Amino acid sequence: MDLLNESEDLIFLNVKDSGKTLEEFIYSNNISNRLFRKLYRDKSILVNGIFQRKDTVLQLGDIVSLILKEEDEDIPIEPVPIDIIYEDMDLLILNKPPFVVVHPTKSHQQNTLSNGIAYYYHNKGIKRKIRFVNRLDMNTSGILIVAKSSFAHQQVALQFEQNQVEKRYMAVVAGIIEEDENIIDLPIGKEKEDSIKRIVTEKGKEAITRYKVIERYRNATLLDIQLITGRSHQIRVHLNHIGHPIIGDTLYYEPSEYIDRQALHSYYLKLRLPRSKELMEFKAGLPWDIKKLIQYIK
Repeated sequence: MDLLNESEDLIFLNVKDSGKTLEEFIYSNNISNRLFRKLYRDKSILVNGIFQRKDTVLQLGDIVSLILKEEDEDIPIEPVPIDIIYEDMDLLILNKPPFVVVHPTKSHQQNTLSNGIAYYYHNKGIKRKIRFVNRLDMNTSGILIVAKSSFAHQQVALQFEQNQVEKRYMAVVAGIIEEDENIIDLPIGKEKEDSIKRIVTEKGKEAITRYKVIERYRNATLLDIQLITGRSHQIRVHLNHIGHPIIGDTLYYEPSEYIDRQALHSYYLKLRLPRSKELMEFKAGLPWDIKKLIQYIK
C-alpha cells in the first residue's frame, strides 16, 4: 500500500457506478487532462490506497484518492497586509485594496499582494504555490481568489470558463443613468495590437454586462454590475461606450479630484467550493475612497 506523508493532502472521490476506467472516471469528475497527467506521472492517484494503471476498471464502492503534495514558492516574503475574507484547505479569498500590485513585475518587485501571501503562508506553515484564479487591475479593489493547489485552481477556473461564477461589482459612473437596469451586449477587442486599451468593435470577443442602478446623485450614478463574460477592462469599456465612464478612470475617461483611481470595486462572488461543491457567497464592503467619493458627489 502507498504511504501518505503526513504533510500531504488527499481528495477523495467515491465511485458510484462500475465499469469506467480510472482515466474515464477522473475526467468524469471534471479533472483536466493536464492535471490528470501530472498526478498520474507522480503516482499521486490511488485506488483504495494503491497506485493503479489508468486503464484499471473501477467497481462500485471504490475510493479514488488524489494526493496533493507540498510545494515550494520562490516569491520573497514581505509583511504586506492581506485582508482575508475566507480560507479553507483549498482557497484563500482576499479583499484586495486599491493601488496594490498582485504579482511581482520588473517595475514592482516588492510590496505586492503575492509577497504578502508568501509571508502569510510562511508564518502559517502552508507549503503551497500562489495561484490566482481571477485578476483585478492594480487600481480596482475587491475579491481575489487564491487557489492552494493545482486541483483547486483547475476546479474554480473551470467554473469561471463556464460562466458558473456570479461576479458583481459596484461602480460610480459619470452622469445620470435613466433606466433602472439594462444589459450591454457588445463585443470587445484591442484598440491596437500593441495597446492595453480596449474598445467596442465588431472584430472583438463577445462581452455581456448587466447593470442595475443603486442610487442616483447630482451628476453621477452608483451601479451594481454583474459580469456575464469576463473580458479585459470589460466594465470600463462598456460603461464608457454608453456615455457613462467610471469616475476616476484615467485610461477611458479623466482624472477626478475626489478619487485617485477608477471607482470600481468587486464586492460579490458566488461559486462552488472545489472539494465539497458547496455553493458559497463572498462579499467585500466598499472601500473608504469610494465611500468618500460618494459623500462628495451626493
